[in-house]
Amino acid sequence: MKSLLIVCSYHHHNTEKIAQVFVKVLNAQVKKPHEINPKELSEYDLIGFGSGIYGGKLHKSLLSLADSIPHVTKGNAFIFSTAALIGDTKTTKDHSLMREKLESKGYVIIDEFSCKGFNTNSFLKFFGGMNKGRPNAEDFKRAEEFAYNMVKKIQK
Repeated sequence: MKSLLIVCSYHHHNTEKIAQVFVKVLNAQVKKPHEINPKELSEYDLIGFGSGIYGGKLHKSLLSLADSIPHVTKGNAFIFSTAALIGDTKTTKDHSLMREKLESKGYVIIDEFSCKGFNTNSFLKFFGGMNKGRPNAEDFKRAEEFAYNMVKKIQK
């Protein structure tokens, strides 16, 4: 299975750390949104789109990339993120715009993953941040299990 992870991670590299767990399971390449030629995405069996959550959605560079992706007849994708606050309902909402964009292009969203990430944005920097030490070993274990389960879903 040929896999690609498109990751935007820059403050504390939280999402990049999760992507590195996926790399080991999926044997995936990792690229930043500006390194992608949208026409080449059809060469991959599975594409992961990941970033931190900014203002309730994935990074604008990922969303812009999704707008430029050509329509496919069947593409497998997944969405992943790190955020200050998580929960099933919040993650569903945070990923909703990306999910809509990808599905409108013909991609099937195999699954979605989110975990807490260290956050020092805005006023939080004055208090030492939020979620220090995250993602942690438990988050990495969950990410690894997520990736293995996703592979099983695709192989069915």
